[in-house]
Amino acid sequence: MEGYLQRILRARVYEVARETPLEPATRLSQRLGHSVLLKREDLQPVFSFKLRGAFNKMVQLPAEQLQRGVIAASAGNHAQGVALAAERLGCSAVIVMPVTTPRTKVEAVRSRGAEVVLHGDSFDAAQAHARILEQERGLCFIHPFDDPEVIAGQGTIGMEILRQCNEPPAAIYLAVGGGGLIAGVGAYVKALWPSVQIIGVEPQDADAMTRSLAAGERQRLEQVGLFADGVAVREVGEETFRVAQQVVDRMVTVDSDAICAAIKDVFEDTRSILEPAGALAVAGLKADATRWPPGSALVAVACGANMNFERLRFVAERAELGEQREAMLAVEIPEQPGSLRQFCRLLGSHSLTEFSYRQARGHRAQIFVGVETSNRQDAMALMALLEEGGFSCVDLSSNELAKLHLRHMVGGRLPEAAPGQDPVPERLYRFEFPERPGALMAFVEALHPGWTISIFHYRNQGSDVGRIVVGVQVPAEELEQWQQVLAGLPFQSWEETNNPAYQLFLA
Repeated sequence: MEGYLQRILRARVYEVARETPLEPATRLSQRLGHSVLLKREDLQPVFSFKLRGAFNKMVQLPAEQLQRGVIAASAGNHAQGVALAAERLGCSAVIVMPVTTPRTKVEAVRSRGAEVVLHGDSFDAAQAHARILEQERGLCFIHPFDDPEVIAGQGTIGMEILRQCNEPPAAIYLAVGGGGLIAGVGAYVKALWPSVQIIGVEPQDADAMTRSLAAGERQRLEQVGLFADGVAVREVGEETFRVAQQVVDRMVTVDSDAICAAIKDVFEDTRSILEPAGALAVAGLKADATRWPPGSALVAVACGANMNFERLRFVAERAELGEQREAMLAVEIPEQPGSLRQFCRLLGSHSLTEFSYRQARGHRAQIFVGVETSNRQDAMALMALLEEGGFSCVDLSSNELAKLHLRHMVGGRLPEAAPGQDPVPERLYRFEFPERPGALMAFVEALHPGWTISIFHYRNQGSDVGRIVVGVQVPAEELEQWQQVLAGLPFQSWEETNNPAYQLFLA
């Protein structure tokens, strides 16, 4: 470790990198009861810490090697670091990136003049191809993590953290992919303050370092999750693992929902949006917070903000589930007038985030609802209240099939009338109303209780306007009365009975 301390102290990073601030996360600190500090590596020129290691490696290459050019394999952030370093040093760069890399990162690399080659669906496939091109073109391969000079460059983050703290923190949480960041920071911090715990954080479906440290040797994953693409590595580096064995106190793994919740937490404190890998350390800190005495100083390295814009929709949907501030329930209700209104009354002050219902054959039907809750205990208390009110519930909050698919598939066609009964025509309407607490309940109360509601779908989209689709069965002789009710509602509405989408899939 003495060798790494010297390498880190000699590292050349500040020709391209900046010393990033160590900022308090005020809201998160209050919620967790600790002093949470964010090391803002997302504020680097390439929105990631990776340029530190890349430049430190490249600036020390012989001039003749720089003239021939460099090559790297990366899911994006290391690629941008190499591209920026090559731009500053005046050499050519080829970057091999998996085809799954977010477009934002690919375009950022190309904008710095690097040649991008898209190959394979994982980092390992991209790296194998880069090694082939290295030999064919006589280029110098810049490893994203398994190189002493790259590790030393990342270690300058640890140097800054200790310099910026009034006193050493209890722990530093770091995202782990190949291991370069945790090896570098851990080597420096443990050399000066061995009492500071170095804690790595990995996704549950990309936990190569966790498994390797537990086994005492490197483990290669058969498959790796791609949500946190910046750490989607099947096998950690040989050198990074050797160092990690000496400096890492323990590992924490988190799921995608927890990562999404951490992205939201950082946004609420900083108004910055981290990428999934960039928020990994924050998610691990939150999951691990109860292990520490109240008021402990805990540092999380926010290591990247190259977020793919299209992914924000998924993050927003899953953040509340990850924070346990939304419960997804399947609720059985009687197929009779007034049951919907009674259900909404039992919700009390809880706001609905989603409501999907389609009339079913028989005396009872299932509705799919999302309900805002303050915590898990609140969700359990609400379920107990609904059960007491005669509405049996099934908790789907941890059900991946429900979260990913069924919430978008609840529906179907109107059941046929029972033998001997004339079918009552169904009419479909869209409504809009100002999105504010209690607005949905006001809408339900305004509907006439005598008509059968056959479709009801609502979803909170985060807009200032709430949107509902309602199917209602109105006998022909009562149609004029229904029209009068519509005209009296304080909501804008559109009839969609003749809409081809409705006719094809719901009518």
